[in-house]
Parts: sequence; structure tokens; C-alpha cells
Amino acid sequence: MSDPVSDSTDRRATSSEGAGGAPINRWVLVGGGLLLQFSIGAVYAWSVFAKAYQDAEPWQLTKVQASLPFTVTIAMIFIGSYTGGRVQDKRGPRVVALAGGVIYAVGIVIASFTRGSEDLWLLVLGYGVISGFGLGVAYIVPIAMLQKWFPDKKGLITGLAVGGFGFGAVLTSPVARWLIGQDEAQPSKAFLWLGLAYLVMSLAGASVFRNPPAGYVVPGYEAASAGPTGRTAKEYTEKEALRTPQWYLLTAILTLNVTAGIALISQAAGSAEGIAGYSSAGAATVVGVLAIFNGGGRIVWAAASDYIGRMPAFAAMLAFQGVCLVILPHAGNAALWFVLAAIVYLCYGGGFGTMPATAGDYFGVKYAGAIYGLMLIGWSIGGVIGPLVISALLGDTGEPNYTLGYTTIGIIALVAVALTVITRVPGDRKRAVTSER
Repeated sequence: MSDPVSDSTDRRATSSEGAGGAPINRWVLVGGGLLLQFSIGAVYAWSVFAKAYQDAEPWQLTKVQASLPFTVTIAMIFIGSYTGGRVQDKRGPRVVALAGGVIYAVGIVIASFTRGSEDLWLLVLGYGVISGFGLGVAYIVPIAMLQKWFPDKKGLITGLAVGGFGFGAVLTSPVARWLIGQDEAQPSKAFLWLGLAYLVMSLAGASVFRNPPAGYVVPGYEAASAGPTGRTAKEYTEKEALRTPQWYLLTAILTLNVTAGIALISQAAGSAEGIAGYSSAGAATVVGVLAIFNGGGRIVWAAASDYIGRMPAFAAMLAFQGVCLVILPHAGNAALWFVLAAIVYLCYGGGFGTMPATAGDYFGVKYAGAIYGLMLIGWSIGGVIGPLVISALLGDTGEPNYTLGYTTIGIIALVAVALTVITRVPGDRKRAVTSER
């Protein structure tokens, strides 16, 4: 039986008039957000290209060189998301998302013109600097926009928004492998067709973006704006958020969740072979399947946080990752290794799905673009620290010390649970968050 309140919500939750004066249902914007995120989420398929660049004769890059474009991309995401978030808060979501999609696709197309190791600088510039910046600009837009349309489903909807990003590699990896196979000596040629496809997808998705009209309310949730004195709950500006301890605590939680998860992700194929005895081909297949859990975790944990609370969700994610990473080095059984790794991937993705709604709870959604865009520095920090720490702990010579490496990271994740205990919603937002529960 359908929920009459939910049905009423979806019927009445429409946007400002579009072309021809026709209103748009808010779920159409979710579809547009997913399409945009599918295209930019293809960045997680870089491992396919990294292997090709190491094997192709005109390139023959080292592992460090082959990882450089991806590392620069992750670093640039924060710069792009902060820039895009601030501009979106002033100019609206559509123009920013369109610009981000174009910049991202242009960077990919530029990378397609590289032909050998002497062009590594151009590959880093195109794929790393330019597309990474465009990715960040586009990434933040649906996250901030959809929270304004769905105050009644904030966790679920931000989970869906970033879930598309997590699934991007699942869709792109087999296509990229096929395109590279057409000319294995020149893997960069695949970027031309991928870049054009990304451009079409991102522009199609971003074209429907818009903020809700002035005075927009969702039936049954008007009371969620009430503050502790009955007045409208405070909407923090970027500068005001940065003056609170909560912003730094939330950023630390995101950073540590990313650090724990990406430590395994960066070593997943080698760990599958070295710990559980997978073959090289089997490990590659398993890593591809695990990407599904990365995407799914963004939706599952974000939706769960709507019911159990944001901090309990983060406490569970960090605790699960910690326990699984401690056990992982001793999982000689292939099935057990996969289950443990899948849980870590779920929780890694879950952090990205849950934190946007958490930031909205703590600081409001009016300036969510700039506030959460700046918070994504945790993604860049964790994305660099995690791989570096686990690589150092595993060692460069001899048999990797998986017990030392993953146990250390696991303990860090378990200790990080304490942050979720001391992080509290600001007093002038507390009643608003409670009423939404």
C-alpha cells in the first residue's frame, strides 16, 4: 500500500517552471544527477589505463609514473569542489554543472593526444589537472542541490547522488578495456571516445539542474526548519562553519574513513593474490566486482543514517573497517577475504554518501556547496595519506608485511570511532535535526 504522505510529497514537490512553463518533478533532477556522476565517476577506472601505460612499448611507465595522473586528479578534486560549491551558491547549479562537465571532458580529450612517455606531462595536465578540476566542480553540484529538494530524504538522496560516482568505474572499465584493445600500443586513443561520451552524458544530466523555487516546502516537513527557540534554524555561511569545532571534527572523520578504505583499495589486487591466493586474472576480476560495493555503500549507509543517525552510522563504518582490516591479513580463504574486503569497500563508499547529509544537518543547506566543497579536502588528504602509509608499512622489498600494514590501519580506524562520540550538532541546529528524524 502506498504511503499517502509520500505520494502527496512527490506530487507537490516540483521545481520552478522550465521551458514552456512546465514544472519538473524533483526525481527528474535525481536522474540528471546520476547521469552526471556516472560520467565523472569513470575516474575510478584509472587502474585499467595504469596497467596499459606500463605495458605499452611507447610508454613503459613505472608504477609511480603510471599513478601520477590519478594522484593529481584526486588532489585537484578538492580545488574544483570548493570553487564549484562557492559559485553554485551564488549562480545556481545548472551553469556550474555544465561548466564542470565541459572542463572534465576537455581534459580527457587533451589526454587522448599523448603518444609516448615524453608526453607524460601532457597526460598529467589533461587527465590530472584539467579533468580533475572539472570533476570537482561538477561533483559538488548535485550533492548540494538535491539536499534542498529532498529535506525529507537527505541521507538517501545524497547517497544516490554520489552512488552514481561510485558506479562510474563499473560501467567504464569494460568499455575502456575494449577501446584500449583496439590499439594496445596507444592506450591514450581510448580517451577521445570516452571524453566525447562523458561530455554528452554530463551535459544531458546537468541541463535539468535548478534550485527549488522560493518558499518551496515538502508537505509534512515544514517543522524541520524550527530552531531551539521555535525560530528558523540557523543557516551557516562558509566562514561561520569554519569557526566551529564541528566542521573540523567532521572533516577529520571523513579523512580517516577515506584513509582506512583507500589503504585497501590501493593494494586490493596485490593483497588478493598475496593473502588469499587469487590468480592475477582472478584478482583483477575481484577488484572490479568490489567496485560495486563502493557504489552501493554510498546509498546503503546514507539511507541507513536517516534512521539510525549520522554519527552512529559513521561509528559503525569506522568500526567495521577497523575490525575487517585487522582480520584481513589472516584471511587465507578466498571467500573470507572477499567478504572482508567487500565490507571495507561498503564503508569507504558510505562515508561519501553520508557526509553531505551530515554537513547539511550541522550547518544547513543554503550554503552547502561551499561548506561541503571545502570539507572535501579530507578526500584529497586521505586519498594521498592512505596509499602512502600502507605502501610504507608493507615494505618495498621481500614479502609484503600485510599483518603490520593492515593491522596498523585497522587500529587507526577503530581509534577514530572516538571522534563520532564527541561530535555534536550545533545548538542552533539541534531541534531542526531532531525533528527530521
